[in-house]
Amino acid sequence: MRVAIVHYWLVSMRGGEKMLECLLEMFPDADIYTHVYSKKNVSASINRHRVYTSSVNRLPFASKLYRLYMPLMPRALLEFDLQGYELVISSEAGPAKGVVAGPDAFHVCYCHSPMRYIWDLYHEYSRGASIFLRFFMKMLVPSLRVWDITSANLVDRFITNSSYTAKRIKRYYGRDADVVFGPADVERYEAVGRDVKDYYLVLGQIAENKRIDIAVDACLALGRKLVVAGGGPVKALRRRVAAGGGVTFTGRVSDGEAARLLSGARALLFPGIEDMGLVPVEAAAAGCPVIAYRKGGVLDTVKENVTGIFFDEQSAAALAAAIQHFETTESLFTDRAAFSAHVRQFSKAAFKERVWKLLAELKRI
Repeated sequence: MRVAIVHYWLVSMRGGEKMLECLLEMFPDADIYTHVYSKKNVSASINRHRVYTSSVNRLPFASKLYRLYMPLMPRALLEFDLQGYELVISSEAGPAKGVVAGPDAFHVCYCHSPMRYIWDLYHEYSRGASIFLRFFMKMLVPSLRVWDITSANLVDRFITNSSYTAKRIKRYYGRDADVVFGPADVERYEAVGRDVKDYYLVLGQIAENKRIDIAVDACLALGRKLVVAGGGPVKALRRRVAAGGGVTFTGRVSDGEAARLLSGARALLFPGIEDMGLVPVEAAAAGCPVIAYRKGGVLDTVKENVTGIFFDEQSAAALAAAIQHFETTESLFTDRAAFSAHVRQFSKAAFKERVWKLLAELKRI
């Protein structure tokens, strides 16, 4: 069976790219189609495959400015000739599902997220943009929304990563989606010993929607130590701690260093809203409890009072209260077997098994 996998862009190794690696293990002869490809920034397992790029890849500094070129991507998808492929899998968090498969092909879209910047997080992204960029967003977003809805008709079956994302797909596209969790590298983090130190942890890419400012303010108010590990803009966060102390910024860390930090953290703080978020799963696999805002994919990935606790208002005060509550019950979160039992459903093996089962039900394998 000839298989094509269409991934929005390949410029780093984050959750979407790890899912792509898993699909490539399932379909070792698959071809990859993408808008932007930075060979040095992705894994060897991806680089082993034939990778076809759109004209966006030839634009100046495409691997850095790819998000600015996003309005050009729907049209650029027309360049991909997918005739002859029997199975097309689009991996969507930017424009990818709008490819046209052959009449006899089956198109499955694994939707990590409907594009946040044109839907529910439009105003949040707009507030953080320059006046120049806000102007173009107002001009372009309405037509991008029309294209996004229309292109959903080219998909035969939607799959997604959480119950939360499935609701967003239903809202924007009017389509049902099968939930297939993960895949997380559960075994890597389960192998980590638990050696708790006196700090809390924020882990992952630093972005406005992660609301890391809430974690910083909560820990400063309580006088708790916090480690912020991840790449991204930290200037504004550093300004918040200029007069205080106890907050350390490590920058981007390797998977091994992330495992070490999870091993020693009292708990992972997760104050943002994410469609799924692999970090809470990796934390649980490492035996590290999670203190999370009760919204988004964490409702699937965190088991309350087993692998973590929730707080109900997205504010520093609410998180601080949750931290204090956690510290009175911290001894309850020491059963590694309970953590492992929960995270098994997010493993690579569980992901592959569920995808194979869906394709078998559709009689596509």
